[in-house]
Amino acid sequence: MPLRLKFSLSFLLGAFVLLSLLPQAAWAADRSAVEPEAPLNEKVVRVPVQTSPLVTLEVTVYMPAHSAGGGSFPLALINHGASHDPMNAPRVGDEFIVWYFLSRGYAVAMPMMRGYAHSWGHLTPHGCDVLAIGTDAAKDIRKVLDYVKDMPGIDATHIVVAGKSMGGWNTLVFGAQNPADVKGLLNFAGGVKEGDCSKPDESLITAAGELGAHTRVPSIWFYGDNDQIFSSATWKGMYAHYTGAGGHAQLVDYGSFQQDAHAMTASGAGLPLWIAKADAFLASIGMPGSEVNQEYLPHPELQASGYARINDLNAVPYLSALQKAKLYASYLAAPLPKALAIGSTNGTWASGGFDAARSAMQQCWKISQYCQLYAVDNTVVWPRQESAPPTTNFASLQDVDAVPYLHADGRQAYTHYLTARRPRAFAIARDGGWGQASGIDSINAALLQCASGHEECRVYSVDGDVVWATK
Repeated sequence: MPLRLKFSLSFLLGAFVLLSLLPQAAWAADRSAVEPEAPLNEKVVRVPVQTSPLVTLEVTVYMPAHSAGGGSFPLALINHGASHDPMNAPRVGDEFIVWYFLSRGYAVAMPMMRGYAHSWGHLTPHGCDVLAIGTDAAKDIRKVLDYVKDMPGIDATHIVVAGKSMGGWNTLVFGAQNPADVKGLLNFAGGVKEGDCSKPDESLITAAGELGAHTRVPSIWFYGDNDQIFSSATWKGMYAHYTGAGGHAQLVDYGSFQQDAHAMTASGAGLPLWIAKADAFLASIGMPGSEVNQEYLPHPELQASGYARINDLNAVPYLSALQKAKLYASYLAAPLPKALAIGSTNGTWASGGFDAARSAMQQCWKISQYCQLYAVDNTVVWPRQESAPPTTNFASLQDVDAVPYLHADGRQAYTHYLTARRPRAFAIARDGGWGQASGIDSINAALLQCASGHEECRVYSVDGDVVWATK
């Protein structure tokens, strides 16, 4: 007996990516700030899903960068979430899911639901009957998939279907039909919630059990604890009923994410929470699950350099006290993902967008020189000076009396050094000579100053470290 699946409308909180700028270095949100530099090979097609009256859906198709060389590529069909304003919904949303699959060598198709953007028709509401709309959506997904998989360059034997929010539920509904050409399902915060349903959570949990009883296609589910649309109790209940009824699914609970876990896939900051799990799932079902083109995703997360603590304003190099105060206060308050770049005369930061680190560096070089990343998110990544000796435990940096050899003028110079801007260095000689410098190549500059009239000069301190070691 065929399964009749029904789902209702959901709503999806819009997640907007913000680009935050320094007052000293305002910059435009150009393409490089919001998209990968790798080619998207975008094509928009119209797919007929109904003949009388005629309804066609707007479908965006991306091909990976190396598609120009020919060959066939696995396909990921991605279903979007609901919106309060369907006609003005963006044609492509939650782009990081798209870019993830492109980075793994997949072609990507993103159909707009009926009534969304330039798709024709409209969705039919069904109140608390949370299986009906899923059936409608699944029919359209099937027709779109049949159309796209016949396009040149698509490997019709390697297909996965994914979705976010309402699109996640539509994905699960489609999967319950056990399509022979689909290897697996990826559900990102999937669910539906109709405004005129008095018990939407109970409807979701019950419906999930019915889905699980009929689905044989493996799936992976991604949910967060502070999802502002679907509570933890709701999606945990859905998963328990789905798997309890026989559905084969893996749950990834990625905990809390910023202010709303429902927006996790709209941010580069969310990538570390799901990429490795998605890779492993894809590999487990015989699909590609490794990176073939890194340019489609932000650069890998940089490790802490140990240069300074994130809240140490005095450690920020090059900039004046006024510049640091304006720059750092705004940077620390900015939402993730974010990055701060510092040059020899100025600095700038970026928040959101495709790759905050790349954006910050690009804009820094427009207003300064010798730019380097100082911080990524809440981690200081600024490197120690390349020629700096290892840090020692000879003495505390602030202990002026511990500095060897110096006379009164040298100790006064060292006291001044402790207030100098970084990068900085202080060198001493056996006869009491000294040299100090602040700025580009400060170590060599301090040694040269010391060597003017003195012999056997050695570096005592670099930036915030004592590097002096007794021989």
